[in-house]
Amino acid sequence: MPRTVKQDRALRTRAALIQAGAEVFGEEGFAGASVTRIADRAGVTLGAMYFHFPSKEALAREIVRSQPELVSPPLPSEGLQHAVDLTLTWAYQLLTDALLFAGARLLMEQDRFIGREESTHRVWTGVLARDFELAVKRRELRRSVDAGALARLVVNACAGAQMHAHLETARVDLPQRVEEMWRLVLPAVATARVIERLEFGEERGRCEGGSAGSVPASPGAGS
Repeated sequence: MPRTVKQDRALRTRAALIQAGAEVFGEEGFAGASVTRIADRAGVTLGAMYFHFPSKEALAREIVRSQPELVSPPLPSEGLQHAVDLTLTWAYQLLTDALLFAGARLLMEQDRFIGREESTHRVWTGVLARDFELAVKRRELRRSVDAGALARLVVNACAGAQMHAHLETARVDLPQRVEEMWRLVLPAVATARVIERLEFGEERGRCEGGSAGSVPASPGAGS
């Protein structure tokens, strides 16, 4: 068999395992998921599963590490607007994207399979901190604002919004909760001129597509 055919098949198998892992982790959490069920969902043998991922922990790490790469706002932006767009895109995409939902579901179990420096909280904080550092330079944020502290606050708020929205509304109002958070936080950190120019709404966050697969609607994500 030509090498390229083998490589293509291996890539498809790996992608199927990541998708299946996301769906099963999203349904069962890390502790409840089994490699057998993940392999069955992907339609591959356990041997194929272990060839690509030596353990359930390795698969969960791959899903968690990929989270920021999955979120790309539909409209170009920089600085503070990009931070807003990024969180809104995450909120809209999490409604239908099995990989993002798995990351949210695995939030409270990450100590079982990944180090603190690679946790989704640390990674997302770093991503937003870069936006806020640029926003400070552009005088969109007040000089006294600590970019890292603000990033931690926003990540904490988004994580909490996701958990409560999941329990209370099956997440359907998560984007609105994220926008509400911004409207409460911004007056304390941004100038009135910049706040007036910031854009919110569905067009800033809703993208076409997302990973295929089911996203559970029952309570329990991130809890």
